[in-house]
Amino acid sequence: MEGLNIKGIICAILTPFTKNGKEIDHHKLKNLTEFLINKGVHGLFVGGTTGEGLVMSIEERKELLESVVKLVDKRCMVIAHTGTFNLTSTIELTAHAVEQKASGAGIVTPGYYYYDEEALYRYYSTIAKEFPRFPILLYNIPSCARNFLSNGLILKLAKKYPNIVGIKDSTGNMVNLSELLGSKPVGFVVINGVDEYGYQAFLAGVQGAVSGTANVAPELYLGVYDNCMKRRLPEAWIFQTQLTKLCQTLQYGKNLGMFKYALKLRGIDVGYVRPPHREPTPLEKKEIENNLRKLNLI
Repeated sequence: MEGLNIKGIICAILTPFTKNGKEIDHHKLKNLTEFLINKGVHGLFVGGTTGEGLVMSIEERKELLESVVKLVDKRCMVIAHTGTFNLTSTIELTAHAVEQKASGAGIVTPGYYYYDEEALYRYYSTIAKEFPRFPILLYNIPSCARNFLSNGLILKLAKKYPNIVGIKDSTGNMVNLSELLGSKPVGFVVINGVDEYGYQAFLAGVQGAVSGTANVAPELYLGVYDNCMKRRLPEAWIFQTQLTKLCQTLQYGKNLGMFKYALKLRGIDVGYVRPPHREPTPLEKKEIENNLRKLNLI
């Protein structure tokens, strides 16, 4: 099977909610989608960590994907995050992604409980067998999901199942990422999920990135990517230093309310977060505003 042709910046799109996180705000979702596409992102990753997918119901996640697919209207790639903490729900969401003609599905490791490599191998094997003609991306983010996909397990799955076409690596470990790049099968796509070393990852051979920070300032990460691809490395590094400062301002995604407030300052109202996420305090808002001014983003 041909792998997903992922190149460039795939934004892990935020999910706008109405007040108190009651429901998806589709009007604000439209505004955000248009903002990101007009800025030039190469794709959207829907319902992932930044998108608050794990605090949404199965039906809401389907509703969200349907809305994004319709709004995008084939103007860029749409990857559905379909991972959950149980196999049945993950299969249900992946089947829905197939129905919606998404470009592929990203599937985070099941979390909360500790699962050994045999359990994780069986989990992904079952999904791969269920959807043999649909591109699947593994999603490795042990800081959130607890369970870690070792490079050995990743390679075992990649070699066994042609439809496991790649991985979103959010381990935060550049050494681990480099080792995977050096041993992966031809055609297997490694996507960087850590914004703080986007520059280094592109130089190591990664050709795509899934980024939460790209919601707020897609032009920064696009600047890193475009300049790296053209080997204008001093220019790329300037964009990376700005991107890293923005990551620090947004506290590396610990509070998604900060992302939404930062976007509001840039003229894009993306509504509220869903509890137990919280809105930023007045002091936090002031700090975000000051830092965005220093970065010339407002």
